[in-house]
Amino acid sequence: MDFSIDAALQADHDRLRAFVRDEIVLLEADRKNYDSYGNIDMAVLQTLHAKVKAAGLWAPQIPREQGGLGYGPTGMAVLYEAMNYSIFGPVAFNCAAPDDGNMYILNKVATQAQKDRWLTPIINGDVRSSFAMTEPAPGGGSDPSMIQTTAQRVNGKWVINGRKWYITGAGEAAHFILMAKTGDGARDGLTAFLFHRDDPGWRIERRIGIMGPEEHGGHCELVFDGMELDDDRVLMGEGKGLKVTQIRLGLARLTHCMRWLGLAKRAVDIAADYAAHRTGFGIKLIDRESIQMKLGQAAMDIEIGRVMVMRAAWRIEQGSKARQDISIAKIHVSQLLNRVTSDAIQICGARGYSTDTVLEWIYRYGRQALLVDGATEVHQMVISRFLQQTDHDFWGWGVGHD
Repeated sequence: MDFSIDAALQADHDRLRAFVRDEIVLLEADRKNYDSYGNIDMAVLQTLHAKVKAAGLWAPQIPREQGGLGYGPTGMAVLYEAMNYSIFGPVAFNCAAPDDGNMYILNKVATQAQKDRWLTPIINGDVRSSFAMTEPAPGGGSDPSMIQTTAQRVNGKWVINGRKWYITGAGEAAHFILMAKTGDGARDGLTAFLFHRDDPGWRIERRIGIMGPEEHGGHCELVFDGMELDDDRVLMGEGKGLKVTQIRLGLARLTHCMRWLGLAKRAVDIAADYAAHRTGFGIKLIDRESIQMKLGQAAMDIEIGRVMVMRAAWRIEQGSKARQDISIAKIHVSQLLNRVTSDAIQICGARGYSTDTVLEWIYRYGRQALLVDGATEVHQMVISRFLQQTDHDFWGWGVGHD
């Protein structure tokens, strides 16, 4: 097992890390750079995008021939962690959800014509995108088989009716991937469709308020009322919707973890710096055993998370779906983000609770980590199912090939 990285990736990491510290972190300190929902202002973001492109750091997860740096999951793990040292980092490099996952699935399964129309503008940063799957009860959430939105063939077109909600980025998105029911089969009853915001027959019912800062475009409730789509809007083929979902969400869950590790590291650095300078009762906070225990635990948890994420990324590159590895990483990293940020606020006291640092931003944002892309309890059930199916093989290391 080799956890080292090559010189080219290290060089790109160092360039990206320096860009984050020198350019993006500075933007966080000025509230003028925020929009009304607690994210980076779109005009500021456009200027930042131009700087990222000029620095040759745009879309590292995209193949070189499409304008990116060509990194797979292990390279992404290194770079995504570094970019999310800033709360504005991922969106600056065009690596934020949901665009990141949408670019991945479109590159993986779309036809060339679909890539030209639906993928390339997202890669270039010309449009934003969204993935419309989650529905109000009794519709689908963590269980896609419960999806109630329907797509029926009428006069040679697909007619779509139904409702989605908590659809991330929908308010700003131009390109959408939509999951709808086209049959009764457990494995082949869903189909993925592509649609544009200007297509008639749908609307945004409302932008749903949340406790945390919001991604651009928020989390919206959508209503589909007779939207008509042609066959060229079908992604991967009729009845392949569940497969589209599985392919997309597997890596997407892991990229969330990569980014969350960066936020956790930022929280530790803020707390450690405060503790190193704050004195009380004749002693610096950093010299108190209780503070050292909190920081030591945080560092250990983050390092465990990094190893888990990298192992899952490596296994994906070896051709494995790595489902149990991804679930393990998702649980651990989401929990450590919440725990580490809470402890960092505790160490910083009132300063941590205020908006003088980004700790409160990370804390509010981090709570969703326990829910998005499968709640903790769902992933625990996934792990349990693998344990029951594989018995002692669950603990195997895997054998390499000479």
